[in-house]
Amino acid sequence: MYRFVLTRQWVCLTLVALVLIPVMIKLGFWQFHRHEHRVAQNRLIEANLRAEPVPVTEVTSPGHRVPRADFWRAVTATGTYDTAHEVVVRMRTDNDDKVGFHVLTPLVLGDGRVVLVNRGWVPGGDDPRAYPPVPAAPSGEVTVTGRLKADETSGGSGIKDRKGLPDRQVMLINSARQAEYLGRPVLGGYLELTAPVPADGSPQPVADPDHDSIGAHMAYAVQWWLFASAVPVGWVVLVRREKREREERAAGSGSGAEREPATA
Repeated sequence: MYRFVLTRQWVCLTLVALVLIPVMIKLGFWQFHRHEHRVAQNRLIEANLRAEPVPVTEVTSPGHRVPRADFWRAVTATGTYDTAHEVVVRMRTDNDDKVGFHVLTPLVLGDGRVVLVNRGWVPGGDDPRAYPPVPAAPSGEVTVTGRLKADETSGGSGIKDRKGLPDRQVMLINSARQAEYLGRPVLGGYLELTAPVPADGSPQPVADPDHDSIGAHMAYAVQWWLFASAVPVGWVVLVRREKREREERAAGSGSGAEREPATA
């Protein structure tokens, strides 16, 4: 009755179905793990943003690689801005997705070490290769508060570290690179300024990281699992339809033979 499933056409269809089921299940778990990662990251961001600020020297040091547990951690630093070695970071967007620059200013601490401070976003001028107008950093000793971030790399950020850039322009915020430029020990990572906020709003402070949305990863996971469950159901439906059509064709052929008039 079901011998037709052993034909080449049905064997190929069955093999495709058997391959699709585990692939779809795996894709579902991939999206589920992405959902879990997003939820865990949101919790980490919220916890670190709400935590009491600690001195930056307690959580990082020259050459230190900032671990994920310390991403966005509130930190403070006291020192003097070294505006002579200030640089701008190219191809950065503001809160409205306008392309401009981030202003990266070294803050020299009391012991001579340096922490990099991302003071915020400024628009570019008509010439994208020209150094943009940057509001002066506060003079004298200042105490700043910000979010601790890890050094940027091309692999982690997806930003290509281009060569031959104009003077005092960089593509990535990287403490090791800036240590070579400054000739001073630089604390690992950098500080994303949150206070004090410039009175005139420029540079525009970098917005808090999104820690409310969780994306559609869970919905995609459920979708893939539904697709996986639909494959065997669809296979059974196709088999039963093929069986019914074959029976109808056989019955039709038999009826035609019975109606054929006898010949003398």
